[in-house]
Amino acid sequence: MLNKKIADLLNSQINKEFYSSYLYLDMSNYYYDINLNGFGNWFAIQAQEEYAHAMLFQKYMLNNSEKVVLNTIAAPGQKFTEFKQPLEATLAHEMIITASINDIYAEAYALKDFKTMQFLDWFVKEQGEEEKNSEDLIKRYDLFGTDARGLYLLDVELAARVYNAPSLVI
Repeated sequence: MLNKKIADLLNSQINKEFYSSYLYLDMSNYYYDINLNGFGNWFAIQAQEEYAHAMLFQKYMLNNSEKVVLNTIAAPGQKFTEFKQPLEATLAHEMIITASINDIYAEAYALKDFKTMQFLDWFVKEQGEEEKNSEDLIKRYDLFGTDARGLYLLDVELAARVYNAPSLVI
C-alpha cells in the first residue's frame, strides 16, 4: 500500500494524463479540420501516448492495492486561429505536467517512498523528451512553417510519425 498523499497525487496524475490525451485529440482534430493531416497525425499519436501514460499510472496504483478514482475530464475548450497556437499550448501544457510529476516525486522523496520514486524516474525522463519535442516542433515551425512549401514539407514529415508503446515495465 502507498501513503495516502502519494496515492491521492497519483490518482490526480491519472486524470491529468487522460486530460492530456483529450487535449491532444482536440488539437489533432483542429489540424485535420484545416487539412494539415501530418500535424493531425502527430497530435493523434501524442493523444495515444498520453492515454498510455494514464494507464501506466493506473496499473501502478492497482499493483499497489490502491483504488483508482477517475474524475470528470473537462473539455479542452481552446479555439485556435493560427497554426502555431496548438504548438505553443502543447509546450505550456507539458511544462504543467512536468511540474506535477516533479511534485509527486518530491513528496515520494520526502516520505522515502523509493518504489514510487523508481516508478516516476521513467516519467521524469519522458517529460524531458516531451518538452524537447514540443520546443523542437515550435522551432521547426518558425523556420519552415510560415512558407507554404515549408509548411507542406513539415506536414508530410509529421505524417510519418508512428505510435510506439511505452517500454516501462511495472
